[in-house]
Amino acid sequence: MVQNEDGRLKARALEVIPNGLYGHLSVKMQSPRTPQYYKRAKGAYLWDYDDNQYIDYLCAFGPNLFGYGHDEIDAAYIEQLREIDTATGPSVRMVELAEAYADQVSHCDWTMFCKNGTDATTMALMTARAYREKRKILIATGAYHGATKWCTPMPEGTVTEDHAHHIYYEYNNAQSLRRAVEEAGDDLAGVFATPFKHEVIHPQQLPDEEYARTARQLCDEKDALLILDDVRAGFRLDRDCSWEKIGVRPDLSSWGKTLANGHPLSCLMGSDRAREAAGKIFVTGSFWFGAAAMAAGLKTLELIRTTDYIERTIMLGDRLRDGLEQVSKETGIIIDQTGPSQMPLIMINDDDGNRNMPACVAFCDGLLDHGVFFHPFHNMFITPAMSEDDIDRTIDGCHAVAKKLPSIPMPEVAL
Repeated sequence: MVQNEDGRLKARALEVIPNGLYGHLSVKMQSPRTPQYYKRAKGAYLWDYDDNQYIDYLCAFGPNLFGYGHDEIDAAYIEQLREIDTATGPSVRMVELAEAYADQVSHCDWTMFCKNGTDATTMALMTARAYREKRKILIATGAYHGATKWCTPMPEGTVTEDHAHHIYYEYNNAQSLRRAVEEAGDDLAGVFATPFKHEVIHPQQLPDEEYARTARQLCDEKDALLILDDVRAGFRLDRDCSWEKIGVRPDLSSWGKTLANGHPLSCLMGSDRAREAAGKIFVTGSFWFGAAAMAAGLKTLELIRTTDYIERTIMLGDRLRDGLEQVSKETGIIIDQTGPSQMPLIMINDDDGNRNMPACVAFCDGLLDHGVFFHPFHNMFITPAMSEDDIDRTIDGCHAVAKKLPSIPMPEVAL
């Protein structure tokens, strides 16, 4: 595996970009060999600037739903771009896409569009506070809802007042949620939840139905808004809102990542209950109303409706999960797999059941030599653009690396 060009790019970037890169795409907490820059992406594959090819299990951290460079989706984007995109006002695509979401998502009566998941969760927070002019927001401890001052996981650049009206509860714990609601008293504006517990490093948890139904019940009793942050999982678990399958409908849901298969589009969907409040807040952005991404969103939604993409990602994810279980049995390396099979968190544990972070980083580093891109502590994503052969090659690579892992020098890891 040659990395001359990527090394040079990293050095150039350090001169003109803080830390060489910032945010969740930065590889500084991964193996030093992890490529930072890529020159091509197609289907399930990435190519770095040294022409190394990888099966990409990060899928751009989620936006790649149907595969990079999807011909139909990109054609819709390009056709619309030639006609009108960002202009003095939006195009008809905005109305069409809002109508389409109202038809597709059970709780959705209206949509407000934006560009990033943080935009969508921030609009949800503001709408909840505008609903009854209350302040307290309940958030599960450790949950990620974006990267602005009220929700960033890093404290630098923020002040305690940014979180002054947050109350934290334990995900999947109905009693903990009840105690948090009691603490909020008559000042409860809203409750944030994620479709499943998907924090980095920690074992993923599917939602407990009692917890989800309790969240709905308490919001109804307190006349507060239930917010589902579906930015990461939206349209990966269900063709509807992710909690629809357990019979719990939020008042608001935040969406992003998959909506236009990598073209920049996010949104807040809401029920009529929250419509007036949403109309009170002032939110906007110079590029929020661009027509090209919305055209890509319409084509993406058509494929969501008409293809077996979810069923295929589950099948491929199950194939990978079964293969890694066998690898673990044969090599003695404890490969811990949690979360939905199409959105797996795959990590290495020690004999006591704790995360072995150096081994996680070394495992992912070794897979690079086999043309497989895993993340050492973030959940990953399966795309229907992957093939059964891709999965089998990945399993073979994991087996080869796992066999060598006990003899590999462990890297220093600082998280």
